[in-house]
Amino acid sequence: MLKHGVNSLRRCCPAVTYCTFEYDPVVWLLSCLEVTASSRHYVDRLFDLDPQKVLQGVMLLYLLQQETSSTELRTECAVVLGSLAMGTENNVKSLLDCHIIPALLQGLLSPDLKFIEACLRCLRTVFISPVTPEDLLYTDATVISHLMALLSRSRYTQEYICQIFSHCCKGPDHQTILFNHGAVQNIAHLLVSTSYKVRMQALKCFSVLAFENPQVSMTLVNVSVDGELLPQIFVKMLQRDKPIEMQLTSAKCLTSMCRAGAIRTDDSCIVLKTLPCLVRMCSKERLLEERVEGAETLAYLIETDVELQRIASITDHLIVMLADYFKYPSSVSAITDIKRLDHDLKHAHELRQAAFKLYASLGANDEDIRKKIIETENMMDRIVNGLSESSIKVRLAAVRCLHSLSRSVQQLRTSFQDHAVWKPLMKVLQNAPNEMLVVASSTLCNLLLEFSPSKEPILESGAIELLCSLTQSENLALRVNGIWALMNMAFQAEQKIKSDILRGLSTEQLFQLLSDSDVNVLMKTLGLLRNLLSTRPHIDHIMSTHGKQIMQAVTLILEGEHNIEVKEQTLCILANIADGTTAKELIMTNDDILQKIKYYMSHSNAKLQLAAMFCISNLIWNEEEGSQERQDKLRDMGIVDILHKLSQSSDPNLCDKAKTALQQYLA
Repeated sequence: MLKHGVNSLRRCCPAVTYCTFEYDPVVWLLSCLEVTASSRHYVDRLFDLDPQKVLQGVMLLYLLQQETSSTELRTECAVVLGSLAMGTENNVKSLLDCHIIPALLQGLLSPDLKFIEACLRCLRTVFISPVTPEDLLYTDATVISHLMALLSRSRYTQEYICQIFSHCCKGPDHQTILFNHGAVQNIAHLLVSTSYKVRMQALKCFSVLAFENPQVSMTLVNVSVDGELLPQIFVKMLQRDKPIEMQLTSAKCLTSMCRAGAIRTDDSCIVLKTLPCLVRMCSKERLLEERVEGAETLAYLIETDVELQRIASITDHLIVMLADYFKYPSSVSAITDIKRLDHDLKHAHELRQAAFKLYASLGANDEDIRKKIIETENMMDRIVNGLSESSIKVRLAAVRCLHSLSRSVQQLRTSFQDHAVWKPLMKVLQNAPNEMLVVASSTLCNLLLEFSPSKEPILESGAIELLCSLTQSENLALRVNGIWALMNMAFQAEQKIKSDILRGLSTEQLFQLLSDSDVNVLMKTLGLLRNLLSTRPHIDHIMSTHGKQIMQAVTLILEGEHNIEVKEQTLCILANIADGTTAKELIMTNDDILQKIKYYMSHSNAKLQLAAMFCISNLIWNEEEGSQERQDKLRDMGIVDILHKLSQSSDPNLCDKAKTALQQYLA
């Protein structure tokens, strides 16, 4: 038992390497830590000369690593440190500054189980603090291996280690480290532990390990414990008689495994167990935080599967049930409800965000579901309001919801126009972060379709300049969306709009886009050109100002290593040019281009042959001025011989097109 007073202890303890005390350690401790009421009584004991009380508080970190100190003293130090870590965030920051984590990890090498458990409990408390960087767990490769080995020591080591892992697993790199150290095998058997806390922490571990991780998910589906596969264990854990947090976390595990392809979307454990469980979590009977987690998990589960979206939409009146998410905070009249109001305010943003996310997933594909969503109480007003919320997460979720609903032709013509959703959407597009810009610009693409009444006011609000700037973004999705929206804007547009687009893009930027390494950018740019070069007056006007550059671009693409779809789109652009009155001369005077058209008429791919034939048909049409000279030149090139061969083709489209072209020579 300790026989020294405070002063004696201060003299006899050697200095430590991780933190230098320039002052009295008692004064240091109190000055560097903010003490909350819960830990105040521990620190008060620093001033007590009774050795039994000093035992629980003195010099903490200083003594924790002293091998000369008794195990009992070191254990008490870990307990008090854990209590201090439960205080304010500044407490945790101060402890981190004094390298508490390396000190506690060192303590895990002790043979004494009680000391190990105290160190783990303190580590757990430190790591669950938002100010603690998760990477501190992974700086030494041996730490994870040692923690895995400690899992077998007691139910407390199991609980604390699983909790540390679940809090410190933040992304694929952490998942891979834990997986490679045998996390699945070491933790799986804990799901059947007699301790509820151990089962729950093991379950949480798997929910973060499997999230967006096919490797972990594919492994989990084949692991069995006591003869039962993990998916079956998870299903048992989401039954109604289990605690809500267990139901929710089990549903998250099964959701991640389903999204990773480890479990089929039509598997009964998804359709009959997981999905109904998550819908239950959205009901009014559940706590607000449970409703948030339930809705967000369900949104993720059904996000990409049409059938799951349909099933969810007709389960327990989910679409109507979600409308209640927008009714917080509730109106309060009595002062006794202030606590509830504070709680509602805290979760109101999260509820709206979750509802928007789930509505977005529900309406991703089915027109009838979209109609039901939009007909839900004040839905369009809520979306418009959501686009202007102070919370960026709510704004993003509202934009996602709007994007999902904007896939509906009917709603673009009615509800979207009635509520002028384009106005707040254009505001969202101003100086927004990339994640927001990607979704908002995707929505704008739909609002610019030819049948959308929003197209004209969007054009008048300066959208061309905005979209042209997006095409210069380093973000691929923004480049695609920018050019896609311009392509939609150019479809059947007036000549002025087409000229404004070309002026806004500039020839240099157009070439940059046509040279983009991403095929989606290239295809959308070709689509834009094709839409710009439609109707004869527009074709002739654009080719009179940009003809040389466009013909150069067409040549480069037809000569390059591009897929069939890209070359087909390029030949279609040539066919449009060939339909111009004066523009067709840019083809007829370019022997290189004519030889390329001839080459593609005999290509092995029928799509390219057909596109090349459209070019020829437009060039030789005999009702147009100069047709005889063009026909003669193309006959001399051997085009008529190729047409005769194609008129015998087994492909009905090629055959018909060739015969139609040959008739122009006979007329």
